[in-house]
Amino acid sequence: MGPAVLSGLPLALALALALPSAALENGLALTPPMGWLAWERFRCNVDCRADPRNCISETLFFEMADRLAEDGWRELGYKYINIDDCWSAKKRDAAGRLVPDPERFPRGIKALADYVHARGLKLGIYGDLGTLTCGGYPGTTLDRVKQDAQTFAEWGVDMLKLDGCYSSGEEQAEGYPEMARALNATGHPIVYSCSWPAYQGGLPPKVNYTILAEVCNLWRNYDDIQDSWDSVLSILDWFFANQDVLQPAAGPGHWNDPDMLVIGNFGLSYEQSRSQMALWTVMAAPLLMSTDLRTISPSAKEILQNRLMIQINQDPLGIQGRRIVKEKSLIEVFLRPLSQAASALVFFSRRADIPYVYTTSLAKLHFPEDAVYEVQDVYSGEITRGLKTGDNFSVTVNPWGVVMWYLYPVAQPWRIVRQRAPHEGFRPVLL
Repeated sequence: MGPAVLSGLPLALALALALPSAALENGLALTPPMGWLAWERFRCNVDCRADPRNCISETLFFEMADRLAEDGWRELGYKYINIDDCWSAKKRDAAGRLVPDPERFPRGIKALADYVHARGLKLGIYGDLGTLTCGGYPGTTLDRVKQDAQTFAEWGVDMLKLDGCYSSGEEQAEGYPEMARALNATGHPIVYSCSWPAYQGGLPPKVNYTILAEVCNLWRNYDDIQDSWDSVLSILDWFFANQDVLQPAAGPGHWNDPDMLVIGNFGLSYEQSRSQMALWTVMAAPLLMSTDLRTISPSAKEILQNRLMIQINQDPLGIQGRRIVKEKSLIEVFLRPLSQAASALVFFSRRADIPYVYTTSLAKLHFPEDAVYEVQDVYSGEITRGLKTGDNFSVTVNPWGVVMWYLYPVAQPWRIVRQRAPHEGFRPVLL
């Protein structure tokens, strides 16, 4: 079914017609992918003569792979080293295949993939479903989908991020599902990251998240992140304003992607960095860092390598959290249910003045009556034992900062039931 046939149909209907049932059966990304992505920090810097250390070249990716392997990242789950835009030559070869820029990637992408794999890591690459990539390099038009999928598989690529510049809604409705089929047909496991919903406004009726979850392992819903707190806040605002639509769509093998972690760069303070990490974790977001791992500060590294944080992010239930409280004091509370009846709570301050002492109880946050919890502060490691649902407690939240708790019931083998209340969010229930 070509674009002419799909033209004029609503996107959700066009998609349904273009898609066989359960197109994505790759068994991948059962927890949110973790790794490193070039774009936000290094963009489309292709001037390797003037800036050889920071240009998009095989050297950059070899060095970042070394850092992931040698500086403790790999063992924590940061396994993907992902190329973004501007890696290819400006023209395809005589056979119509994509080829890497010969000066910046002289050994080719397969050699880079082999190196990455030898270090116990995985390689991601970037494409665009359109005539050109966003940076002006050759795109993947509909007639090239199968060929490009096969090329990526032959190179040993483990993840594909498929952007959507220079394509129509009808072409996207045909091309994104077609790429899912083409990737599966190669027989090589490739995690599939789609930018499709971001180009359709991210919301129904144009975006059908039930169908999207059958096509893509993860997807960009909203704007590109920038290295600024305003950008992080705008993404948070959109995601939680629309959580009733977005939250049910996430789960093992299919994730909402609010875009990269910019911790370790220039735009976020220490408190803001801790907040991005905690809030991305409660959203069950992919943890794809975009920073210079060769020069990252100890404080940024400590945030990104927090073991309990990563354990929560990678929880096998794969439930995306929700905002459950918005206070006039500008304190917000977020809850993510976890396996084994555990939960993650994030207390987030939108205040810009002074630390705020916030007092509440688990009962007010809809936890079950007569339960007793052990609580671990995710950042400080401090443990509080014997917290009852009805007990009042206080947390001190710094301006633009968070307090994050990991809670688990004690004394009885509880089981959690997931509930969705459209306006209240989750109500954890212990049976």
